[in-house]
Amino acid sequence: MGQTAEKFEFQAEVNQVLDLVIHSLYSNKEIFLRELISNASDACDKLRFEAIKNDQLSSDDLHITVDFDKEAGTVTIRDNGIGMTKDEVIANIGTIANSGTRKYLESIAKKDRGDANLIGQFGVGFYASFIVADEVELRTRKAGEPADAAISWKSDGKNAYTLESIEKEEQGTEIILHLREEESEFLENYRLRNLIKKYSEHVAFPIKMLEIVFPEKDDDGNELPPKQPEYEVVNDATALWKKAPTDIKDEDYQAFYKQFSHDYSDAWTWTHNHIEGNQSYSNLLYIPAKSPFNMFQNPDERDGLKLYVKRVFIMDAAKELMPNYLRFVKGIVDSDDLPLNVSREILQDNPLLRKIRSGLVKRILSVLKKKTSTAEYTNFWSEFGEILKEGLVEDFSNRDAILKLVRFASTENDDDKQNVSLEDYVSRMKSDQEKVYYITGESWEAVKNSPHLELFKKKGIEVLLMYDRIDEWVMNQVFEFGDKKFQSVAKGALEFGDDTEKTPETTEEQKSFLEKIQEQLKEQVSEVKSSNRLVDSASCLVMDEQAMALHMQKLMEQAGQAMPGQLPSLEINMQHPLVKHIESVEDTERFGQWSELLFEQALLAEGGQLKNPAEYVHKMNRLMLDILQ
Repeated sequence: MGQTAEKFEFQAEVNQVLDLVIHSLYSNKEIFLRELISNASDACDKLRFEAIKNDQLSSDDLHITVDFDKEAGTVTIRDNGIGMTKDEVIANIGTIANSGTRKYLESIAKKDRGDANLIGQFGVGFYASFIVADEVELRTRKAGEPADAAISWKSDGKNAYTLESIEKEEQGTEIILHLREEESEFLENYRLRNLIKKYSEHVAFPIKMLEIVFPEKDDDGNELPPKQPEYEVVNDATALWKKAPTDIKDEDYQAFYKQFSHDYSDAWTWTHNHIEGNQSYSNLLYIPAKSPFNMFQNPDERDGLKLYVKRVFIMDAAKELMPNYLRFVKGIVDSDDLPLNVSREILQDNPLLRKIRSGLVKRILSVLKKKTSTAEYTNFWSEFGEILKEGLVEDFSNRDAILKLVRFASTENDDDKQNVSLEDYVSRMKSDQEKVYYITGESWEAVKNSPHLELFKKKGIEVLLMYDRIDEWVMNQVFEFGDKKFQSVAKGALEFGDDTEKTPETTEEQKSFLEKIQEQLKEQVSEVKSSNRLVDSASCLVMDEQAMALHMQKLMEQAGQAMPGQLPSLEINMQHPLVKHIESVEDTERFGQWSELLFEQALLAEGGQLKNPAEYVHKMNRLMLDILQ
């Protein structure tokens, strides 16, 4: 017997999601059925898992039912899965637990709200109901609880919802959508069946609808009383990943991907394998076409791979099955050998799972290697390249394979496209070149125009341009590609094989000049010396070979990390006209200002920030006026 309904306000983020869903996904409104069936499938999966520990919950008839009522204007999606308690209803529907949701909503507000690809990454789930319904009722009873422990949830999708205790004979959840008048197309049997075929054909549980009954006549042509329709299964209801790849069409793979991943876009590529021998397992792994919004957030919250044991869903086991640098991979792994009662703690030390994980990683890297020669790989790299680079540090055993996958911008190109492989670079190296030269910075513009490149451009030596945030960290731990060592053009001394560009011998007067600049800048630089790397610029900053680049030090400080005092050296182009002028300055104050100007210009060329930009402008104006007078 129902009790007085309680009213609750939606969490602020839920209101934002509802607004986003209703107004931005309307052109793709048919996905509401896919989302609700997917949730129903998850509920059946969870019950099957709980039944491993509790025999009283076991069921041989887990299924999903889709009904419609033209007169009432309703569509009902019903399952006999795990169900929910009152607290679970509030937690799962009244709030959004994902810590990245707010950031996502803020970012999407600045973009095209009609971008279905972007919105599809969010996984709208239950809230998709409000695309077509102006009122939604959810009735649910947790498996194992009595009939009077059921809960009714109702909302018009605006600001609040009500909860009420009810009686429900069957465990599980049913969602009743009160459709808007203009959505009557979804009150047709054929329309609903077609949507199930399109989006949910390979859900691993039977999806049932009432059969379509046609009028029948007797031998004399008289119409017989209408037959009472019965429920029939309208989907394939087999685990797609257990089928032979040769029996599956590309459109089936794509439909299954969208169904379980909640991605609106097609996957970029996939790999499907059955492994037999000492260990037996099936895997169906997808690489998305687009990066989801939360890709760079807390790895502990990531999803992507689901673990099954003999077709029984066990858990979302992304971290256990795939390393962090491949967190964009989505899919299914189904083992025949793991115990059904396996726990997350057991997985962490399970040698079988370690072998499965190793095999999956090699499979994905192999798929990517085969794709490197395709035009689509450039798009993949723009979406996931920065993430894949993390593997160069995290996965030493596969470092060589990953190095062949990475792409960089280069001085050989006029744009910022990262499409140069290390193999391409090595193939273009000069005959006497022994090192792979690179430079890191905070943007393509900063590295492309760095004074450190001047000598390399003059000598016609290609330099890799690295400007992703992760690059400096990676290159401090990756030292060679094959037999070629990496060398930063902005760190340490430069040598060019037999054709070493030696620094001209400095005269006693030049040494005295450099020492005077050193005295003026002793708080900012570790050393001032003549340079062999500059052609057109007057000065540049050079870090020690093992030190962290200045732009990376700045990022670390912005993140609250205390950085040790790592002062750069200042290299001076002794042949530059400006330096020649400074050599002739006798006034101590002006000489100090010119010295500071050499340092500050070099710092700006590095993408650094001046402590006092206004003072820099005043200083430059004064010095230019001195020259003009």
